[in-house]
Amino acid sequence: MKRSPRDLKRYTAGERANHWLVAITFVLLALSGLAFFHPAFFPLTQLFGGGPWTRILHPYIGVVMALAFVLMVIRFWRLNIIRARDRQWLKEAPKLVTEEHHVMPEQDKYNGGQKVLFWLLIASMLGLTLSGALMWRAWWNLPVEIVRASVVLHAVSAFALFGLIILHIYAAIWTRGTLRAMVYGTVNRAWAKYHHPIWYRKMTGEKD
Repeated sequence: MKRSPRDLKRYTAGERANHWLVAITFVLLALSGLAFFHPAFFPLTQLFGGGPWTRILHPYIGVVMALAFVLMVIRFWRLNIIRARDRQWLKEAPKLVTEEHHVMPEQDKYNGGQKVLFWLLIASMLGLTLSGALMWRAWWNLPVEIVRASVVLHAVSAFALFGLIILHIYAAIWTRGTLRAMVYGTVNRAWAKYHHPIWYRKMTGEKD
């Protein structure tokens, strides 16, 4: 993709590497987790060397994903604080479907929908991490009632995360230019001014 020297830096190399590490570990965990969720998916264990190896690797990959996700939260949580303009954006969000973008409140680096998604992802990850730790019987043997409750919480959190990630991918594809930001780290000025005018003015110093 041809890029202009006037493009705006949206993500650093470190931020992009952090994002893709979370994405890759999510795919590995989704495949290995589905293998244990239903017998129809058990053949997926062959991707990891068979059932025993899948059972061994799954929680360790989970630890990597959890740690990488914590780094993402540290990097981005301040940018995702929900403010008055974000609540207004959420109220007006249905108008995006009818292409009434001009009536939407101006947004900073992230819009209201992206911020809500960010906090829902944190909630899902907390559920997965806590329940996964309680289920990790290779390290401790908790009462069976706790393990059973953890299994249910793990499944619910996993499917919530699946849905949120699907929504995240769809939105990234639907909003042209978004994927480029996480691949190359830059966006063109027209994209930034159209989708995130407040952030655009901060980056360029322009008044309007």
